[in-house]
Amino acid sequence: MNISASTALVTGANRGIGRHFAQQLLERGAAKVYATARNPASVDLPGADVLQLDITDPASVAAAAAAAQDVTLLVNNAGVTTHQDLVRGDLEQIRLELDTNLFGTLAVVRAFAPVLAANGGGAILNVLSRMSWLSLNGANAYAVAKAAAWSMTNGVRLELAEQGTLVTGLFLSATDTDMMAGWDIPKNDPADVVRAALDGIEAGRFEVLADADTVQAKADLAADPSVVYPELAGTSAAAG
Repeated sequence: MNISASTALVTGANRGIGRHFAQQLLERGAAKVYATARNPASVDLPGADVLQLDITDPASVAAAAAAAQDVTLLVNNAGVTTHQDLVRGDLEQIRLELDTNLFGTLAVVRAFAPVLAANGGGAILNVLSRMSWLSLNGANAYAVAKAAAWSMTNGVRLELAEQGTLVTGLFLSATDTDMMAGWDIPKNDPADVVRAALDGIEAGRFEVLADADTVQAKADLAADPSVVYPELAGTSAAAG
């Protein structure tokens, strides 16, 4: 994938990582960058072509795909977190996370897959999370949605291989964006994360793991849950 010759579309490009994606794509010489947001007036990036796109609205998704028939690189960044747990959390908010992070992202993939095919295959980058592989009290709904989006990314990669579309998953831990503003913890620089992701696309990689914590989270998939979640210590014995 040659970014300098690409026409890119970034969802959720009005702030955070999405804005960094649009900006760095322009800096790398992309021929055109569609910066999309639910409210296009919130996009303030000089040089970008602004489009309205609400990934949870089928009509909006269809309109964006019709308007951007030259896209060769799709960056699925738009997402939401509602800080809900699963047993006692607000079920409507849990559904919102799945509707946005899974079904909304999939809707955009489905709309642009034929566009990418017509333009030679191109590439899709799905912004996922370390929490695709890790649960955390206070954000378990987000973990479910991102785990589902990870599985969706794997499936889409297989389905689009025949048309020559590279599908890359970006996995990252806490990153310094508006979404993480309330968390007083070490955070990635979003510019570094985006740089790694774009380098990964150009290298043809299927996955980009942006930081050491995320590398560890993937490695821990093979571990017993009692190792990954020390707070479970004694639970099994108590249940017996």
